[in-house]
Amino acid sequence: MDVLLCLCALLVLASAQAQAPKRCESPPMMSGGFSLMETNGLFNSYGKISYDNFGQKVSLQYSAPSNNTITTIKVLMLYSQKVFYEINSNRFTCKKRRLDDAFIPIHVPSDAKHMGQAILGSSSSWGMGVLVNTWYGSLPDNCTYSTVFTEVGCIPMTYSAYTPKSGFSILSTFNWVIGNVDPMDYMPPFFCPKSFSDETEAPSNFF
Repeated sequence: MDVLLCLCALLVLASAQAQAPKRCESPPMMSGGFSLMETNGLFNSYGKISYDNFGQKVSLQYSAPSNNTITTIKVLMLYSQKVFYEINSNRFTCKKRRLDDAFIPIHVPSDAKHMGQAILGSSSSWGMGVLVNTWYGSLPDNCTYSTVFTEVGCIPMTYSAYTPKSGFSILSTFNWVIGNVDPMDYMPPFFCPKSFSDETEAPSNFF
């Protein structure tokens, strides 16, 4: 009887360990959309993102309200070249700046703690829901974050952060496609300068 109980306990433990969510890294090349809400909902922006882990490149194109109009800006970050471009296609303006950030792949941070697992939608029938994991952790200066990734594929869905100074910021992503739809997303337009906008400027930390 004791042997049987031990075997049952080992089976339960092995099953729990097999089902325990693991930290993961997203596919190396993706394209999708996003929306950002920050400062307790007083500011909103939306746009699309292209992500290339192999080439360490990220392209963000977003629209945000400004002086009763909608301004569309594209930010192209080329980490391997330590440079990023801020592009306004409507005005044909482009600033080339030095980039001080290190490239970080989209992933669940190594120090993140697992908060829980849930199904977005319904589990009543196949295709009605998606299984996700929520992770959370701490940031410098008494800041905190939480992030949601799908269990299958490690696709990022939401990222929220709290700072005592600015409050909550929530980034939601959607319509992800594995791979890059348009290679031109990583090419600065013809009207971008060859030299930096300010040669004496210290490298910027974009984020």
